[in-house]
Amino acid sequence: MSPFQSLKPSSLSRDEFVAAFADIYEHSPWVAEKAYDLGQGDELDHVETLHQRMSDILLSADHTRQLALVNAHPDLAGKAAVQGQLTAASTAEQAGAGINQCTPEEFQRFTELNDAYKAKFKFPFIMAVKGSNRHQILAAFETRIHHSADTEFQCALTEINKIALFRLQTVAAA
Repeated sequence: MSPFQSLKPSSLSRDEFVAAFADIYEHSPWVAEKAYDLGQGDELDHVETLHQRMSDILLSADHTRQLALVNAHPDLAGKAAVQGQLTAASTAEQAGAGINQCTPEEFQRFTELNDAYKAKFKFPFIMAVKGSNRHQILAAFETRIHHSADTEFQCALTEINKIALFRLQTVAAA
């Protein structure tokens, strides 16, 4: 189990807890609010336990709420990235995958795939990009665009939970 280094989630007030974990799920503080409201115990002072609680909250939410959270995510290599409008976490994640180093042709391909994906699925392509590079991301895009809507929605939720784990690990290490 990985403990949080500089904060102890179980000792935080609701406002402090929500402030600390509000953006673990992109622009969706309701996940942190619900995690707190389920009760605070020492077990939440470990990344994996808090992540499991937050993952369960997302997976048990109704489809409308899940879809809103999926839609809160930016396009990979999209306009928000180019214009510097991403959250700090999204900026760091995309830069870590080298997306900010795309050639003009690669940016064009990301744009084409983002547009085609959203036209087909009605939500953005979600991928936990940590540990990947832009070539692997484009390959995943090329594969996943052929999935069914149900398969891809479940894949998006799985990827969001991976992103949340990476973000919690970053908070824990700080």
